[in-house]
Amino acid sequence: MVARVVIAAPASGHGKTTVATGLLAAFARRGQRVAPFKVGPDYIDPGYHALAAGRPGRNLDPVMVGEELIGPLFAHGSAGADIAIVEGVMGLYDGRTGAGETGSTAQVAELLQAPVILVVDAAAQGRSVAALVHGFRSFGTVRLAGVILNRVGSERHEQILRDACEEVGTPVLGALRRADAVAAPSRHLGLVPAAERRAEALASVDALATLVAGAIDLDAVAAVARSAPPLTATPWTPEIADPVPGRPRVALAGGPAFSFAYAETAELLAGAGADVVTVDPVRDTALPDGTRALVVGGGFPEVYAAELSANAALRADVARLAAAGGPIAAECAGLLWLCRTLDDAPMCGVIDADAAMTPSLTLGYRDAVALADSPLAPAGTRVTGHEFHRTTVHPRSGVLLSPAGGAAWAWRGADPEGFATPTLHASYLHLHWAGNPGMARRLVAAAAR
Repeated sequence: MVARVVIAAPASGHGKTTVATGLLAAFARRGQRVAPFKVGPDYIDPGYHALAAGRPGRNLDPVMVGEELIGPLFAHGSAGADIAIVEGVMGLYDGRTGAGETGSTAQVAELLQAPVILVVDAAAQGRSVAALVHGFRSFGTVRLAGVILNRVGSERHEQILRDACEEVGTPVLGALRRADAVAAPSRHLGLVPAAERRAEALASVDALATLVAGAIDLDAVAAVARSAPPLTATPWTPEIADPVPGRPRVALAGGPAFSFAYAETAELLAGAGADVVTVDPVRDTALPDGTRALVVGGGFPEVYAAELSANAALRADVARLAAAGGPIAAECAGLLWLCRTLDDAPMCGVIDADAAMTPSLTLGYRDAVALADSPLAPAGTRVTGHEFHRTTVHPRSGVLLSPAGGAAWAWRGADPEGFATPTLHASYLHLHWAGNPGMARRLVAAAAR
């Protein structure tokens, strides 16, 4: 099993992404094969990880896929790697609200039997860092193997912090100075995705590699990763025993407007028998020749509303596919693109509804049940997904769909959500298909019909 280490923090904002991405890039620069992972449902950080590592960034989310799949998904994503870097989510012990450790970085570290390195923003503290580190070492059962200090002010400040950590027996593996920060732009849902600023993102990743190589003891981090015990896990596979014959072509939306996608989605579609091709709704003026079905993931169509609206040829092509009964599955951003309008800009018009930005954020895991048959799931299917958006959708007719369909999902404490017919599934709910692999085959089978 590959050497592995989890990069965690006491809370959000301490610098996990900076350190994890920098470590991936620094080890890759050394010629090592690195495998990147992110705990939780986040789509944006894995985009930067992928640039640093040269292979897909993958998510490990026990809430979405079940804890039994964490080891197999890790084994699948780290195959052939020398070292795996797992970036945590929020604080080390922060997980799903009201569910204890479930979904936390600590849970994933325990499932992977991986040592943890704690990134601490030390800008406003001195010897008190010892109490913080000691608290994290003594709480829970993860193995805290070292600390990386972030936003250190001076050599004197660094020495105070190092001495304090030594008092509680925790080695300091590196220290990043305040003045050395490498910034990435952010907006309403976090960092700007790497797919939207590839050249600048590559430069940022390269700068992080230089920064981390000069400030962190890479040999010490590698030694911590190698200290992880053997992990017995059969690698997950997207291949299935009864793939759909005929290789129906399934278009998968990508490009800067639709960059939120788990790597396993395309793998599962291919494993189910599909010929998977990518379409960029910002630049491509038609669906790929022979497209029988369309999958549209999340992203930022609100940022690209003008470009998406101006691409009338592709919008019309998508509407024709829908009218012909071609199966379409869309989540969050994809739902917005399928509406009549987004912030008054014309979209595909597959769904008789209008979408608009709002000032409020909707965020959280949802335990949902399918209310109607769709290309993804039959009515009654139960899933756990994640909702994350600052938009609303208003059906024009006052009802969700025609009598042939209905709402996609229902979950406790909310009105029925999304749109579902035998040929359409569109919803705000993000799903990790590895936790529901039958969805891929169902959609590919619908494409073949």
